Amino acid sequence: MTSVRPLRPPPAQDPPSLHLRAMDNLAFIRDTMEAAGSFTAVSGWGMVAIGVLSIGVAITGGRQGSPAAELNTWLGWAVLSPLVMIWAMVRKARAARMPLLSGPGRKFVLSFSPPMFVGALLTLVLFRAGFLEAIPGVWLLLYGTAVVAGGAFSVKIVPVMGLCFMAAGVISLFSPMVWNPWIMGAAFGGLHVAFGIAIARRHGG
Repeated sequence: MTSVRPLRPPPAQDPPSLHLRAMDNLAFIRDTMEAAGSFTAVSGWGMVAIGVLSIGVAITGGRQGSPAAELNTWLGWAVLSPLVMIWAMVRKARAARMPLLSGPGRKFVLSFSPPMFVGALLTLVLFRAGFLEAIPGVWLLLYGTAVVAGGAFSVKIVPVMGLCFMAAGVISLFSPMVWNPWIMGAAFGGLHVAFGIAIARRHGG
């Protein structure tokens, strides 16, 4: 009578090493934290809209008869453009089902707002002192500073855009006054359009 032998179990595969699994888990946690810590509701298409509006304002302002009239044209833009951006950001945040003013979003706003407030105060001071030629450069510098500060809590391309605005501000401060409309149009118009398209394509609108 033949003896019955148990079938040999198939060779067990070696389990993945604990080191590799730990590295995978750490990579997943890091990517998740980076995604949660980046404020991606900054609207690229909102920037494009502001850029197009800025180009129109630069053309219109350059045709004004005096620096004060040109400044008034840009002041109207300064009131309208934040409303356009807020509307675009709210739409993008709702589409992504992401809270706009929590976590990184709150940090973005808190970092962005102080330089803008300082810019508004300096505009009033420079206007009363008659230094109208310095206002465009101050606007560009402080707007760039605000974007860099807020961009620390956003996607990486945002602070790069802020640095470009700061560079434009330096150029404006040391250039003839007649160049200011073109510098403002190139910065507030061209930079917003170029970076806005990049953000819209890479970061969901």
